[in-house]
Amino acid sequence: MCHNIIDGRYHTDCSHFVSISTGFKDCLRPNCLFSVRHIHLTGCKSQSCIRLMALPVKNPIRISHSICNECKERRKMPSICEMC
Repeated sequence: MCHNIIDGRYHTDCSHFVSISTGFKDCLRPNCLFSVRHIHLTGCKSQSCIRLMALPVKNPIRISHSICNECKERRKMPSICEMC
């Protein structure tokens, strides 16, 4: 099945993945709705055609040995218990 490839930065300290860019991988199957080789025209109603993409693949092109910006912001905010 066709799927998206997400390039991004992986933060080792918080295990979060932040996407930078997205690419597309074509499966080249004639029965896949997303493939350039799909045999039916637009508006395909065939039961035999694949209508879902596979889960996206995360490709860490950068490895950061720190926490992500979202986690940094969360740590700055006081928790509810500290306000009591």
